[in-house]
This record gives sequence, structure tokens and C-alpha cells, in this order.
Amino acid sequence: MLKRRDFLKTGALSALAPLSTLETGNLKKDETVQEPKRELPIVRETDVIVCGGGPAGIGAALSAARNGAKTTLIEVHGCLGGVWTASLLSNIIDHEGKPGIMKEIIDRLDATDAQYTAKKYDAERMKWTLEQLCREAGVEVRLHTRVTAAYKDKNSNIDYIATESFSGREAWKAKVFIDTTGNGELAARAGCGFEMGEPQTGRVQPMSLMVILSGLNEDDLVKAGYIKGYGKEGSPSEPGKKKLHAEILKAGIDASYTMPSFFSIRPDMVALMVNHQYGVSAANAGAISQATVEARNEVNKIIDGLRKLGGMWSNVRIVTTAAQIGIREGRRIHGLYTLTKEDLIRGATFEDGVCTVKFVVDIHALVKGEGGGYGSGGVKMKPYQIPLRSLIAKDVNNLMMAGRCISGDFYAHASYRVTGNAVPMGEAAGKVAAKAALTNRLPKEVAWGEV
Repeated sequence: MLKRRDFLKTGALSALAPLSTLETGNLKKDETVQEPKRELPIVRETDVIVCGGGPAGIGAALSAARNGAKTTLIEVHGCLGGVWTASLLSNIIDHEGKPGIMKEIIDRLDATDAQYTAKKYDAERMKWTLEQLCREAGVEVRLHTRVTAAYKDKNSNIDYIATESFSGREAWKAKVFIDTTGNGELAARAGCGFEMGEPQTGRVQPMSLMVILSGLNEDDLVKAGYIKGYGKEGSPSEPGKKKLHAEILKAGIDASYTMPSFFSIRPDMVALMVNHQYGVSAANAGAISQATVEARNEVNKIIDGLRKLGGMWSNVRIVTTAAQIGIREGRRIHGLYTLTKEDLIRGATFEDGVCTVKFVVDIHALVKGEGGGYGSGGVKMKPYQIPLRSLIAKDVNNLMMAGRCISGDFYAHASYRVTGNAVPMGEAAGKVAAKAALTNRLPKEVAWGEV
């Protein structure tokens, strides 16, 4: 019987890609079991399959379908939106001036009274809006379904993927696949090379668990200086972040995040980002589980502590914490071009540029001892473009990526990872994937000028 390391040496099973360190509990490192061989039902054979229904996946699926491709969108959670909804992010960064699907989503949210601005949206309205858009475009949506394996043919094309869901284990086939899982789950299982974390140390950015609060109102937050401006003009205040941290310390809690931020979604609905979970690998389910439990414990203690201070905090309560802890950093899949911090410093433009990024390098402290806040890592960027080549996998021919798992270094990722850039990346990938599928070509054979 071949063990995992033997599979990796021989390439006998492409689904077992070189992942990061795995938790083995009390088992010995090389102890394995043999899974019985079985035949899987093929659920769908289509043009384009998009794995991951977050911001990048929405852009990719809508774009592919609207460009004539039969498109399936597979999502692990029970709603579309990913970090926007399951993680309750409540804030779209770097969406300004973005045309296409990003603007369409914002306009649709505005028309349905979902928000003050795209900076601060209602997650429930976002879920419904995204479902409406996919239905109108003819995207087949499968929720509650996780990609667990990818099998390649002799030409290094993905032949089919395997998923697990309430329906059991199933197979799906397509001409082109797009990985929009955020963590590069599909690409890793297809055998793609990847990087993760700070180059010198491998340390990753911390995770945060978003929370929605009741018992506070926008007027009190503005008067107290926690946010500046009302309604569409409102935004977190830098002095307000420091003031809130001081209040948390006054409540007797040594918070993991030193720059907590309020986002006023409606006059009586407030989102809060208030914690950091350090050193957690996005490829380690055990570590993410522990981080989630620890984060929810800290968030509850903070809110209980603030309420005991009285005053404006007297009635503050948690309405809900996110179903999925917010993950800032996962795998960065090797592509045909790797975007680097040098590209950011010089404000690089490309003939195949698909998206212009204006957001700064945003690195949250990798350990609490480094301040517990965030900074630029010393990188002064200029507006730059993301090239199509960074969205095309290097090691698998019919695979594309969009969102934070595209091909870039640690510093570039810390800028382009925000969701205002994920949507146009997905839109570009969807256009190219549709063209490739409908003309029986590979994504790398489709020129950006064609679409």
C-alpha cells in the first residue's frame, strides 16, 4: 500500500497535492488507512466550474455564464458571498471606480436599501442579492458542497473533481475550472505549487471573527468619536479605534487586536472587528477550529466587559458572530506570472492587466508582540495592475484562479487581497474561461484582447 509520501513521489494520485503541515492527533505521522475504491456518480459535465462562491467566485460565475458558457458554482457554505456573508465582513474595500460586476453589485445593493454605502452593507441583503444575480444569469448554484479532490489526465488538465455534500461523494467534469476558494483548495488538490506566509518565516496574517451588535446607535458612536460621519459619510475613526481599545482594557481584557473597528450598517445595527487569532494556517482544520472557539470566547468576554462599564455600553449585545472566521491569508498558487512588491512600488501596468488596485499594503501584525495592529511592511505602493497571467495556473493547464489565492508574493497579496479587487479578478477569469471552453482552447491560449 502506498503511503501519502509515496503518492507524492510517484504522482500516482494527483488529488493528493503537497499541502502544508497536517494535524494527526495521537496517530503516528506515517500511519494511514486504505480507503476502499468506489465509483462516483458524475453530477454534471459542463463548460466552466467555479469552486468558491465568495466575491471572486460571484464575479467569475456571472461573467462565464453571461459570456455563453454553461456554468456551475460550488460553495461550501449555505449562502453565497463567502467573506462578505458567512464571515460578516460588512465592508467592501477598494471598490471605488471599479466598473462591471463590482459596480453592478453596488448598484443593486443601493436599489434594495441594503446599506448606507458598499463600505457598510447588510449581510442578509447581500446573500439575497447575489442569489438573484446568479439566477438571472443562469448560473447553476450548488451550496453545502466542499471540493475534496481533483484528478488530472496525462496532459495535466483536470479531468474531474470530487466533492462531499449531503448527497455523498460526487464527481463533476468541466472544460475549464476556476479556483475562487480563497485558500486555493482546488489548486492544491490538483497538484499546483504554492507559497504561504511571510517568505523569511512562513508566518501568516491573523484571522478575525466578525460580530454584529445591537444596543448601540450610530449617533452615540459618532458623538463619542468611535466613527466619523453619518450614513454614507460614516467610516471608522483611527482615534476611535485607539479609544475603543482603551475601553476594552478598562474592562479588564487584554485584547488580541489593538485597533478594533466599528462599521455602522444601519442606525441601529453595528458590525465590529475586535480580535486577532495569530499563527493559524488556512490549511489546518484543527488549528482553525481552535482559533474560532478562542475568538468567539474573546469576543463575548469583550462585549460582556463593555456592558459592565455602563453608560453607552449598557445595552450592547451580540446578535450573531460569523459562521466562518475571517481568513486573511491562505495559499498563493503558482501562476504564469507572480506579482511582486517591486511591481507595487513601481505601479506596474501590463498589456493583459485585468484590474487596477489602489489599496495599500495591509499587513496585520503577525504576532501580538509586534503591536497587535497593522502596517505596510515598509512598502510604499502606487496604483498597479493585476495581469491575466497571475490568474492562470502554472502547473495545471485548464485551471484559473481569482481572489486572494492568485499568483503573487506576500507583500503584493497584502494589497490585492481585499474584496473590491476579488470581483473584477473573477470577472476577468470568467470571461477567459468561457472563451476557452467554447472554443476548445486552454486559458493561456486566449489573449486578453479577445475578451
